[in-house]
Amino acid sequence: MAAFIAKQMVGNQLSAVKGAVGGDGGGDGDDKEKAEEEERERQEAIREAEERRKEKHRKMEEEREKMRQDIRDKYNIKKKEEIVEAMPQEEPNPLMRKKKTPEELAAEAEQEELDDFTKLKNQIETQVNELKTQIEGKCVMQ
Repeated sequence: MAAFIAKQMVGNQLSAVKGAVGGDGGGDGDDKEKAEEEERERQEAIREAEERRKEKHRKMEEEREKMRQDIRDKYNIKKKEEIVEAMPQEEPNPLMRKKKTPEELAAEAEQEELDDFTKLKNQIETQVNELKTQIEGKCVMQ
């Protein structure tokens, strides 16, 4: 696969040199279409190679996990993830924390606003109820 990509790159460089030197002046449109087609083919080849690589590594990891599980079963060992949960959490270092995305920041700000509105709403409702009870106490029904 790497050889194919290397050949494509060399071919693209040679085409560029020929165009710069002079070549035939009438084929600019064809050269562009040909270059675009070659670029699409190159991108497709890269994508296919990446997919094959990922699939290969996924299969290898599945085999490794199967072997690990066989060893765990043989020696009656618990998976490491279960043990990690039991350990106490260390306080995170604020300098090493993950940066929040703009979407997360906007959602957090909206949640804070909702909290302020909810607090205000509850406060107004309690004041209205207090006034209502005061008025009812002063009014006498006959």
